[in-house]
Amino acid sequence: MSESRIRPAVQDDDEALGELDRETWSPLHAVSPRPRPPYDPFYDDRHRPEEHLVAEIGDHLVGYIRIARPTTLPCNAHVRQIQGLAVRESARGHGVGRALLRAALLHARNQGARRLTLRVLGHNVAARRLYEAEGFAVEGVLPGEFLLEGEYVDDVFMGRSLLD
Repeated sequence: MSESRIRPAVQDDDEALGELDRETWSPLHAVSPRPRPPYDPFYDDRHRPEEHLVAEIGDHLVGYIRIARPTTLPCNAHVRQIQGLAVRESARGHGVGRALLRAALLHARNQGARRLTLRVLGHNVAARRLYEAEGFAVEGVLPGEFLLEGEYVDDVFMGRSLLD
């Protein structure tokens, strides 16, 4: 498999990102119900193209990461939050997720952010290992915060400084 290319998302990616999001939906990382038709657009008032980076292999969109402000408060403007990361099954295990995460770090730094945070479900061990390998540390846990498919799952808060 050839190397992925990371680029900023554009409005024309909406349909492909929606398909990718539906294809990669899993209770391993999603707290919302499985998407059902009719599907909402991927982009909306809260999720704009400029908050996303996408990964492509050749002409195929294989992943995305959403980097947004966690609040609109001026006192929190120095923080960005990863609010979604998805990689197509066929591209997993080839460094696409890591490349997206590293691009997100640079993207947040370039916006003047000093911290990058995220939330990950406690049972998503692969994602937690990736985040830890890229310098994120657990900063808090809400035990049993979500009931997913009959099991209570922890909500894990992770973060890292962008100053190093």
